[in-house]
Amino acid sequence: MANMLEVKHLGISFGGLRAVNEFELNIKKGALYGLIGPNGAGKTTVFNLLTGVYKPDSGSIMLDGDDITGKSTIEINKAGVARTFQNIRLFKQLSVLDNVKAGFHNSHKYSMFAGIFHTPSYRRVEAEMDEKAMEILKVFDLDKDASYLAANLPYGEQRKLEIARAMATEPKLLLLDEPAAGMNPNETQALMDMIQFVREHFGMTVLLIEHDMRLVSGICEELTVLNFGRVLAQGRTADVLNDPQVITAYLGE
Repeated sequence: MANMLEVKHLGISFGGLRAVNEFELNIKKGALYGLIGPNGAGKTTVFNLLTGVYKPDSGSIMLDGDDITGKSTIEINKAGVARTFQNIRLFKQLSVLDNVKAGFHNSHKYSMFAGIFHTPSYRRVEAEMDEKAMEILKVFDLDKDASYLAANLPYGEQRKLEIARAMATEPKLLLLDEPAAGMNPNETQALMDMIQFVREHFGMTVLLIEHDMRLVSGICEELTVLNFGRVLAQGRTADVLNDPQVITAYLGE
């Protein structure tokens, strides 16, 4: 099976400190892949490099055969990469429906004139976005909450909404940054089921950072372990989690 993501010799420095060095990663299309490591290992920095928040000073990033190295966040999103954040970033004062509609900004457009005067073309585009957004909300069992303010949703539902909004961009690759952070065991299990469903329902390739080892071992086929900005171990999940280096550096933390 072809690779969705190919990362070679990726690196970046901050103030003389090498935060990520010679990072390499290959993820097959349709895979559910995990990136783990101790606090400060560089995991979120890798996500920021993959999504254009930071520009690497070495290496390359290929998405589905296209070079996205050093491109802007908007360009990378248009190319097919969407992400969520460890600290939920929703538009808290917008409705659940409008949060998902915000994900359509790259694919649904109308002129400023149409937006100001609510022309027929504006109403048509808005109706299309409403319909598509409701379809996505139904997948995540959030359609009943469409009119709620995002800020009024329970924490676990806000996590789901952030993933739903990411899916509205129709990505090829979904990056999840600690999606189970702050969740109780029941919410974590529901999240695991949802990630599996998203992968199967949308044919999605998923890369996640996660500290919850139950979640990682339960859904990820392969793992990369990062430590001090370098790859410590890589391979099938069971093999990686039994690697003595990983137990020392991460599981024994």
